[in-house]
Amino acid sequence: MQQRQRQQQQQQQQQQPAAPAPAAPTRRPARSSAPAPRRPAVRASAAAAAAPAPAPPSYLSKPNDQVRVLVAGPTGYIGKFVVKELVARGYQVFALSRENAGIKGKLGRADVERELAGATVVFGDPTDRAAVSRLLREGGLPGGAGPDVVVSCLASRTGGKKDSWRVDHDASKNVFDAAAEAGAEHLVLLSAICVQRPLLEFQRAKLALEESIAGNAAAASGPSYSIVRPTAFFKSLAGQIKLVSEGKPYVMFGDGTLAACKPISERDLARFIADCVRPSAEASEGAPRGTLNAVLPIGGPGEAMTARDQADALFRLARVKPNYFPVPVALMDGIISALDLLARLFPQMEDSAEFGRIGRYYATESMLVWDEARRAYDADATPSYGADTLEAFFERALREGLAGQELGDQAVFGVNE
Repeated sequence: MQQRQRQQQQQQQQQQPAAPAPAAPTRRPARSSAPAPRRPAVRASAAAAAAPAPAPPSYLSKPNDQVRVLVAGPTGYIGKFVVKELVARGYQVFALSRENAGIKGKLGRADVERELAGATVVFGDPTDRAAVSRLLREGGLPGGAGPDVVVSCLASRTGGKKDSWRVDHDASKNVFDAAAEAGAEHLVLLSAICVQRPLLEFQRAKLALEESIAGNAAAASGPSYSIVRPTAFFKSLAGQIKLVSEGKPYVMFGDGTLAACKPISERDLARFIADCVRPSAEASEGAPRGTLNAVLPIGGPGEAMTARDQADALFRLARVKPNYFPVPVALMDGIISALDLLARLFPQMEDSAEFGRIGRYYATESMLVWDEARRAYDADATPSYGADTLEAFFERALREGLAGQELGDQAVFGVNE
């Protein structure tokens, strides 16, 4: 790794004019519950903006079957599709999984290996920095060598404050840091578009990790990177399909037009992430400025859809009479205030208030690129990728059910759990 860093630095000195001194390493911000200042939509760290980018990874000259890719979080909603896509493309895929994985830890070792057929599964806890380092540094991956690329699809299943820092930040950073020490040349992070306006703890945790990755790369002390910020997943919009098909009302906040998104399917997002394993500075589908050392907001095909648009599509496809149940945002504000008050008296309720804020955020903030100059979300500036549409997903779910789209800890009142 040190030899490759010296080679990169020599190349940069030959090709680039003198650059400003790199910024100091990014420090993790305090875990405050106070809202963070609003930020531009596509935000690189100060270090990334001030220093020349590292050279493209050397493994790009190898065929896929000689490139070793480690996927962290391989049993999650997106992670399992990423593993399958990488296997289909012929990469050497290693999946880092906990022994009790999946929703509520229901998958054992045999289940994980069966679900991730074609990949080599290695078991370990990504929240244990020492264990991950031993795994990657001491030949824990079959073949004895470390990975060329690391893809992290790790994410907190709850969005609770402590869990967000433990998983969304610490776990991915553990894997990335250990892999970099073992010689990895490129990092792919599954983040979220909502970090562009961070008001929630999991958003702050993800953004701190993004800044650490970009800062290390800019200082020529870390691998190159692709940070993927998807909009809404199909699964996150599936919670009311069964209720609507049974003739029950569609619940929405306000008039249903407070927020919009360009949802992307798990299959299309997995393809985009797999594209990032071979990063390029050239424009491509969904990446008008390339995928090398880039922050990449990405949505699915078609126009942005509000909650009202989604409801209308469901009513039409389910062939039921439109039946809306609007909920005032002020009601949610009152509930959050009450939970905040209770959390001061009973600290164990802190996450309950945070869950209320998460619900409010998604009800009122669009999952689209934020235009800081206009102080508005911009659907046209949100790149599109793939072919799967939300309406086709709704139609299939109404016909076949929601197997594979379970919400787990994110389910509300047990619906689609």
